[in-house]
Amino acid sequence: MSEAMSFGIKKFRDHIYARKHVMDKVIDELNRRVAESREDLLKFFFDIVAIPSMDSDIEAVGKRIGEEMTRLGFDKVYVDRYGSIVGKIGDGPKILLYDSHIDTVGIGDPTQWPWDPFKGKIENGDFYARGALDEKGSTPGMVYGLAIARDMGLLDGYTAYYLGNIEEWCDGIGCQAFVDWEGITPDFVVIGEPTKMQVYRGHKGRLELEVICKGVSAHAASNFMGDNAIYKMLPVIAGIRDSDATLPSHEFLGQGRITVTRISSVSPSDNAVPDECRIFIDRRVTFGETPESVIEAIEKLIPAETRKDFSVNRLVYDEPSHTGAVFVYDKYFPAWALEETDPFVVAGKDAIKALWDRDGLAGKWDFSTNGNYWRGKAGIPSIGFGPGNEIYAHAVEEHVPLEDVVEATKFYALLPTMLTRNS
Repeated sequence: MSEAMSFGIKKFRDHIYARKHVMDKVIDELNRRVAESREDLLKFFFDIVAIPSMDSDIEAVGKRIGEEMTRLGFDKVYVDRYGSIVGKIGDGPKILLYDSHIDTVGIGDPTQWPWDPFKGKIENGDFYARGALDEKGSTPGMVYGLAIARDMGLLDGYTAYYLGNIEEWCDGIGCQAFVDWEGITPDFVVIGEPTKMQVYRGHKGRLELEVICKGVSAHAASNFMGDNAIYKMLPVIAGIRDSDATLPSHEFLGQGRITVTRISSVSPSDNAVPDECRIFIDRRVTFGETPESVIEAIEKLIPAETRKDFSVNRLVYDEPSHTGAVFVYDKYFPAWALEETDPFVVAGKDAIKALWDRDGLAGKWDFSTNGNYWRGKAGIPSIGFGPGNEIYAHAVEEHVPLEDVVEATKFYALLPTMLTRNS
């Protein structure tokens, strides 16, 4: 080996060693700061879970989150026009946004809860409560992580936002309202839905549809004089059921799904033939599927002799938010995914490796998230990272490991540095 080559290899090794030494010091300091914040961070977490935020009512929980961001010295804290709570920190040219929906589903039958669904219970280090997993568990780590990143100089080059948004059942509406109405378009987004403390890089999309069938009413005693809309809908329901197993599949995202989730009818009375029947369809879509192709497939399930009595309709969301603002949103939520080699995905995996010495492929959600808007509609690079396992979302046994809630803070604080390295 030549002397020049030997010198070059030594210089390269010294550079790698120096970088590792610096990173080790960063991790040590990060661990120290998170440990010091642990008690305050968990109190904040318990506080926001204890505030019910169902049925789009996030005003009170948003206020509590805003108070914490103000206490931590965020540069700007405000409620946007649609009603999301927003915190801004840093002043760099790149915009990094941390996204967490802060509303929850309801509690269902109260008698099914052996504990207060909002005060919750702690068992074996897990916190059981409504919203603890989906998705308030990521908020403390995001808020504290950004403050710690600022204090450690890890946000250099970034303006960061925390967006605590609304309407968790209409993925992306609060996000697009933020972009369109506030005029802020992120360069990168981290979605705080539960990922078992792994990086996720995509999921299937969703299309919500309503099928309406018209009939003719008549007295039930003379039902032969009517045209029962429910009976006419039955072949369509059966066709939907049978088509589920035949839907397109993708090697990463998995197979599309279709489900009739609700059925209703209209009749002059309980003693009359119904003259209208409606079904609601949840259709999970993968790559290569469009709203038009989905609707066409459903229309083919309608018997030709009754086709004139049916309509298949796309839906929009136009309910006022808690501020009274209305943002009309098409209920089509595209599938999306980043490549395993995408610099943002790699940055997330590098953060996990540096913090906890874990390797592994990035995963995906089985349900849908605001990534449908961020990446699916707006094309913004997005990854997911959050504490807890998604399979417990919306369930009575919804829970999240408290240690994960605290540890996630480190990921949110370190990620900007890793992203800079990989950009």
